[in-house]
Amino acid sequence: MARLRKNDRRDQILLELQHHPHVRTSELAARFGVSTETVRRDVEALSREGLITRAYGGASVAPMGAQPPFGERDQARIEERARIARRAAELVRPGEVLMIDAGSTTHQFALCLAATANDLTVLTNSVAVASALAQNETIQVVICPGDFMAREVGIYGAETIDFIGRYNANRAFIGASGLTTKGITEANRLAVGVKRAMIRQSRETYLLADHTKFDLDLVATVEPLTALTGVITDAPPPGPLAEALAVGTVEIHIAR
Repeated sequence: MARLRKNDRRDQILLELQHHPHVRTSELAARFGVSTETVRRDVEALSREGLITRAYGGASVAPMGAQPPFGERDQARIEERARIARRAAELVRPGEVLMIDAGSTTHQFALCLAATANDLTVLTNSVAVASALAQNETIQVVICPGDFMAREVGIYGAETIDFIGRYNANRAFIGASGLTTKGITEANRLAVGVKRAMIRQSRETYLLADHTKFDLDLVATVEPLTALTGVITDAPPPGPLAEALAVGTVEIHIAR
């Protein structure tokens, strides 16, 4: 049997942890036909993304309320997130007003907009997103006030949510820690109110999420699937999630 590629091995590890709370490195190495050191590197990479927790002799399910800081997430799965960003940018038209929240995938989206978009107004709570968009002189950036959270390079709090409520947008583009049949899930509780406010003030909302976010049930549910206009991702969602999205009339855009 041909050996699995790196990303395929890591997807298999995540799939295994959906059914078992702990998996052993030695068992995974034997199944994949690779060395235990190779599996350890896979586990370490997934741990840096906050998708799992390293444990003695293997890996365990990540805690529901924990995720790595923005800087680490921003360096993970760059190729997949860049594809998602390009597909999302194709939906944007000159003259639109957008809301973009803080996150690693939305940062990639902002970088893409800075290179390709014209004549936009963008409201954001992300310092990273604002800095990226500032490279394009045709994009007006409105940055939210509030409490700066260095770990997320984002701005949060009651003042932030109140400020968002004063604006209206054609579209909101948001990220999330997870997506389940119950809805959008989030490990960062401070981000929940900001996402809800952006969804509420926008005519359409698109979630930018790579396939590792599917079926991740985390500490907070932001909104049900019906709050979304579309999901922009890099792979088709698994059966039950795909069915729930179809029932909620949520468009699925696969970035190629």
